[in-house]
Amino acid sequence: MMYLYKRTGAALELMAPHSPVSEADWIDLYRPTPEQAAAIEALGFAVPTLADMEEIEISNRLYREDGYDTMIVVLPGQLPDKEQVIAPVAFLLGERHLVTVRHHSPRSFETFGARADKTATGCGSAAHVFLGLVEEILGRQADLLEGVGKVLDQSARTVFQGDAAQRPAVLEKALTTVGVQGELLSRIRLGLMTMERALAYYAQSLDERPEGKLLRAQTKARLRDLQALEVHADFLSSRLSFATDATLGMVNLSQNVTVRIVSVVAVLFLPPTLIASIYGMNFEVMPELAQSWGYPMALVLMVMSALATYLYFKWKNWL
Repeated sequence: MMYLYKRTGAALELMAPHSPVSEADWIDLYRPTPEQAAAIEALGFAVPTLADMEEIEISNRLYREDGYDTMIVVLPGQLPDKEQVIAPVAFLLGERHLVTVRHHSPRSFETFGARADKTATGCGSAAHVFLGLVEEILGRQADLLEGVGKVLDQSARTVFQGDAAQRPAVLEKALTTVGVQGELLSRIRLGLMTMERALAYYAQSLDERPEGKLLRAQTKARLRDLQALEVHADFLSSRLSFATDATLGMVNLSQNVTVRIVSVVAVLFLPPTLIASIYGMNFEVMPELAQSWGYPMALVLMVMSALATYLYFKWKNWL
C-alpha cells in the first residue's frame, strides 16, 4: 500500500489514494507493489527491497546517493497477522520528498500523520517531516519503555508477596511475563541504537543544507531524547535482571518448601517403620508375639514414635 501526505499549513493531510505522487511531501510505502515502487523511482528514488533493508553491512544501511540520503533502521511493530516483530524501515530523504519503506507496522507511522502539527519540528520541509517522524517514533519507544516498567512493577509485587513461595503457578507466570518483557526491551534497545546511528549520520550532512543550523539544533534535541531513552532502557534492563533473579530465587524457595515437606513426612514415618520392621522379623522367640496385647502395643508404639518426632520438629521450628 502507498499512503501520500501533503503539507497543509503546519499539518500533514492524507491525500486521496490515486493522487499524483509528485505532489506528496511524505510518501509512506507499506509492502509496496512493483507498480508503486516504479512510481517512486520515477521521482529519482531507488526503493530498497526487503532483502536490501535486512542487509547488516553499514554501507548498505546509511548512505547518500543521487542527492538523497538513505537511512535504514530497525523498529518494533507488528505484521498483518498481529505477530510482534522487529524489522527494518527505510527513510529516503530528499530535498522535496520523504519516502519511508516498511514491511511491518510500527505504531508511530499510523499516528504521525494526525499528530504532525503537534511536533516540535513542524512540517516546513521534508527534513522537518523526517525529524517530526523521528520524534513520534521516540515518543512511541518511550511509551513502550513505560509499559515495560509498569509490568515489572506488577511482577515484583506478585513475586514478593508473602505467600508467593506457596504458589508455583504464580511464580511460573511471573517468570514468563518477565521473559516477554525482556524480549520487548531488547527490541526497543536495538531500535534506539539504530535510530542513534541514523541521526548521527544525518547530522553530518546538515552543514550543506540551507537551514542546516536550525535542523542541527533540532537533530541534537532528538539525539538527547534518544540518549535519555537509552539510559532508561539500561535502567529497566538492570531491573529486569533483578526481577529474573528474584523470581528464580522464589521458585527455588518454593521447591525447597516442597522438598522439605516431603523430607519431614519421610522422617516422620522412619520410627514407625523401624518398629514395624522389628516385629516383622521371623525369629521363633519373640516375647510379644505370643501375647494378646502385642499387636495393639506395636500400633501404639508406632503412633507415639511418629507423634514424638512431629512434636520435636515443631519445637525446632523445622515445620
